[in-house]
Amino acid sequence: MNSTKEDIVLLAIESSCDDTAAAIMVNGKIRSNRVATQQVHEEFGGVVPEMASRKHQLNIIPVVDIALKEAGVTKDQLSAVAYTQGPGLLGSLLVGASFAKSLAIGLNIPLIGVDHLHAHVMAHFIDAPSPTFPFLCLLVSGGHTQILRVNSPVSSVVLGQTLDDAAGEAFDKAAKMMDIPYPGGPQIDILAKEGDKNKFTFPRSKVSGLDYSFSGFKTSLLYYLRDQLKENAQFIDLNKKDLCASVQNHIVSYLLDKLMAAVDETGIREVCIAGGVSANSQLRKDFEMLGKSQKWSTYIPEFQYCTDNAAMIAMVGHFYFIEKKFQQQHVAPYARSNS
Repeated sequence: MNSTKEDIVLLAIESSCDDTAAAIMVNGKIRSNRVATQQVHEEFGGVVPEMASRKHQLNIIPVVDIALKEAGVTKDQLSAVAYTQGPGLLGSLLVGASFAKSLAIGLNIPLIGVDHLHAHVMAHFIDAPSPTFPFLCLLVSGGHTQILRVNSPVSSVVLGQTLDDAAGEAFDKAAKMMDIPYPGGPQIDILAKEGDKNKFTFPRSKVSGLDYSFSGFKTSLLYYLRDQLKENAQFIDLNKKDLCASVQNHIVSYLLDKLMAAVDETGIREVCIAGGVSANSQLRKDFEMLGKSQKWSTYIPEFQYCTDNAAMIAMVGHFYFIEKKFQQQHVAPYARSNS
């Protein structure tokens, strides 16, 4: 790639969970976005942290090398290195952080630490029509559920969040109760397409304001399945598609009801969804339908930018580079979000 000193050429690294990802962004445009997935966790029904971090150590150099070559960029052309600082699995984060810090030192270029949740929100600015500020974003993932007022590329306020479990966790735990293999959330989405979403109903936690709670739903589902299995040992197998559709509908409708309340409360009609659960087909469909009925301007990232990826890290890195918001080498990764 022919570049000038004015070009902003970023390498971004994402290693918060079990995917090792690297992306190259030039002047705010993605040139490459590569991900190495880990299949080893499937037999355990969830991510094993120690195994994940070891796989990151094996994958990170090849993934970065492929991303550079695909983009036609050499490491000497890089302006900065951005990486996921947190939240996530600490062992996994440390692999990405150590690599990014070492490369930044070796090349004598700036280091940019990126919050994983912030990156999911900023995925809306990757190669697509993007919302105008301020906008609302429903951020839904395996570990987090939040409603955010996003004021600028580097500033946001949490308006509501889950008080216990996240929506993605509720999907995965429900799947486990129904003997659906890992990853449970996407499998529920597939099975729900052939089920009746109104066949079963579950109580919704009564939480004031814009906060969520999913722990009560998980408990009610557990007890309901337990009682039904006492009557008929084949209950889950006979009703799996309807159960999946009903579980999915319960979670999605709860998410969107609170989002609608946030729009009413703030008056902001630029509205987005983001995070891994935003890949859910019913959430995407119902969100767009709700937006049309309420006359919102709605935005959803491309599917490849909903799940964990390095392009979203690069997008935040680009905004931070413009603001000269660089990070010192001594700053450590963090496993939990401060919000």
